[in-house]
Amino acid sequence: MCFKMCLKMKCFNCFYTKRSDRHSNKMTNSPSKASGEPPVHTLTSQPNLRHDQQSKQDRKETAKTTGSKRGQAEGIPKEDAVVLKEWSFKTSESSITGGKTGQMTARPQPVNAKEPIKSFVSEKGDMMDSDEERSLDKRRESKENSTNRLKRKNTITQEKDSRKSSTTSSKKLTLNRPRRKLKKDLIPNPEVFHKIDTHAINAGRELRIKKIFSVQAITQTITEGASSDLDKLRAIWIWLCHYIEYDVKGYLGLSKMVYSPEQVILTGRAVCSGYSSVCLQMCREAGIECREVSGHGKGAGYRPGQSYRNIESNHSWNAVCLDGQWYLLDACWGAGNVDLDNRAFIKRYKEYYFLTDPENFIDSHFPEKEEWQLLESPIKIEEFEKRVLKKPDFYTLNLTLNHPKHFLIVTENGEATVSMSFPQLVHFTYQISQLSGKKTQELSKSIGFLTSTQQSMKLRIMPPKPGTYELELFAQAGNTPKTYNWICSFQLECPSPKISEELPENPHECWGLQPDATSLGLEPCNYGNEIISLESGSFRLVLKTTRPLMVLCELSHKNLDKTLAKKCLAIQPEPDQLTCSVLCPYYGYYRLSVFVRDWANEADSFENAGNFLLHCTAGAVSLNELFPSGLSSNCGPGIKTLEAGLFEFSHTEALVYTQQGKCDITFQNRQDIDLFCKLTKEEGDQPASQTTLSNHVLFTHDGSKVTISINLPESGVYKLGLYGKTSLKPEYPLLCDYILKNTSINKWPPFPRMYGAWKKGSVLFEPRAGQLEASSWVKFCVQVPGARRVSVCGDESVDLQLSENGVWEGKAFTGRGPELHLAASLSEASNNTMSFLMAFSVVEPEHKK
Repeated sequence: MCFKMCLKMKCFNCFYTKRSDRHSNKMTNSPSKASGEPPVHTLTSQPNLRHDQQSKQDRKETAKTTGSKRGQAEGIPKEDAVVLKEWSFKTSESSITGGKTGQMTARPQPVNAKEPIKSFVSEKGDMMDSDEERSLDKRRESKENSTNRLKRKNTITQEKDSRKSSTTSSKKLTLNRPRRKLKKDLIPNPEVFHKIDTHAINAGRELRIKKIFSVQAITQTITEGASSDLDKLRAIWIWLCHYIEYDVKGYLGLSKMVYSPEQVILTGRAVCSGYSSVCLQMCREAGIECREVSGHGKGAGYRPGQSYRNIESNHSWNAVCLDGQWYLLDACWGAGNVDLDNRAFIKRYKEYYFLTDPENFIDSHFPEKEEWQLLESPIKIEEFEKRVLKKPDFYTLNLTLNHPKHFLIVTENGEATVSMSFPQLVHFTYQISQLSGKKTQELSKSIGFLTSTQQSMKLRIMPPKPGTYELELFAQAGNTPKTYNWICSFQLECPSPKISEELPENPHECWGLQPDATSLGLEPCNYGNEIISLESGSFRLVLKTTRPLMVLCELSHKNLDKTLAKKCLAIQPEPDQLTCSVLCPYYGYYRLSVFVRDWANEADSFENAGNFLLHCTAGAVSLNELFPSGLSSNCGPGIKTLEAGLFEFSHTEALVYTQQGKCDITFQNRQDIDLFCKLTKEEGDQPASQTTLSNHVLFTHDGSKVTISINLPESGVYKLGLYGKTSLKPEYPLLCDYILKNTSINKWPPFPRMYGAWKKGSVLFEPRAGQLEASSWVKFCVQVPGARRVSVCGDESVDLQLSENGVWEGKAFTGRGPELHLAASLSEASNNTMSFLMAFSVVEPEHKK
């Protein structure tokens, strides 16, 4: 332990000796250096000077001076110096008295330098102690000396560490502050500054009118009423952003630039350094700690990938201290934009650059001094160059870039991807240009595939050929239909393009269901977020709805004209879903766009609800097999048939396929409305007229049940329109269209031609065909409610007999025609008044023609 103590004392001696020599004190070190004793400074009396010739006051002054110098040697302010050393005064007996030299060592006591240092020099008699007392004093002195040496070493070591810590702290003043608040916590809503902002703008206008350009006067006026440093800084910021314009001509060298705060305020124009210098001066006037920060900024003319290494700084901004925390702001960029092409400054206030979070600020501002990044883990200039340039609206919209992390994207298998996430609805668009030297060529958006949901976005880019491309993304808040604002940029390198057909143009930007489709009445779905591959040439899109919607669809292909495109679509709106059937007559990519509006609000405009990319790779449909032209937007039973009181359809889809050439469609008519049908076929494909086709449809009413019987004369595609008339409307509005596809080779004859007397409840059981063979006996079986007499009228009239089950039955000879009529007496007054119910054609058999 003694050995360790000696080593410690030796280190202390070295440190203290150096400090003593540095301050040139007139002190001599004690000769106890070899023994490990701390140096003891002594004041030695002159050998030929009598002891009593030195006055007590002189000794006090000497001690004062020595103690003062001791305090300065430790680097402690003079008024705070504390004497911690042990002082020994050595006296020699005067040559006159011939006494021996005596020595007395005072006990170590801390002495405040503000108080007079007591003299430890005693009279000669006081020093003549007994040997026992002297021996006790020496022992006590030795013990106390050892204790005080440790105290002195610890004190000086602490002082050294304190000075070192103070020096380090002064060099890194930004790092030992309290943890900084995020901007969203410091300023939850900029509206809290409404009163301050208004005052700063109005006061600034009045000062301009009065031609007051003093920094002091302006600062005092605009900060009047501000209760905190934050409020004062806000007033200064608003004034700078609204009353100083960027000096574009000065920046381009077309006029002399101004730098000093006085010139900036007088002219109302400045480059970045002018903004920062005025901000600095105003903050000083307001008592706010502020710094000008120089560095690199990704401003006007920046291109992704631009290098800043070994280049002088091109920008300056400010850092301010509020409540012990440092924040960053850039009034130059907060005031507006620079349009270099038109050599103009565009005023556009940007709240983003006021007290921007350092984690975001570093994307566009790189300070010369690392500490002004204000980051826990500062980045290097190489990382700054790689970072994606994110514009203010990127952060205003709370976007998060998931991929990529840097500005440069290299395609993989001919594709590049950008993805983002966000807490609220955002709409996106983009622009891509190919770079060739200093020239750029804007390309079609057909090389991109953008999909978006309520909280995410994904963009796939497929460049058409090798090269370098610039990709710019734009966005807008989902609930505010404003213009799209630039949010970020990328550079894209394509070493090898993907061999693929060009995608169709999408004027609605986003593929798949629109992210705000839920507000339009559609349920969320992931359908369409990827390319939909078709191998059969047909596609059926079903979208679930939360309320009744009216729908329109649009189909686009490079070979499709508008007329042909309409024959490829069939739309069926139902109360809880929308169905769109699509036929693809060509191979390749199709764009299917869906537009909706509320069913009940006819005055509303249709809005785009989704865009789906279809890729037909096989099974393209023949042009002769497309849907009939003239289809309505109400195909198949749906909202309109329900409103008319028609329910329980046997065929719930718009498309009806038949392999026999005939079919029956049944439903319930609960409101007992008048109905009729119209059957048509494309004119170029049908041999008969539309009038003849109408006879291929037969209505049968059995209570509320309605049966529509259809006999098709040949194969092909038909349109069956169902019309209904209520008692309130004179016309027959269209209720729905059916599409009939007949693949049978059978040629079915038409039904009998009906007359107006054929009422609801009447049923034709036999014969169903409207054409009867000449000179043949035919059985008739018919139900006619309320009839008193039913007859078959031809060459001869035959009365049918009423059976027990209410059916009129009998046989009649067709004769030679040309027609045979079924008639009934429906009048209670007379059985002789007959009304035609239907007519049959009488034709010769094929083998007799």
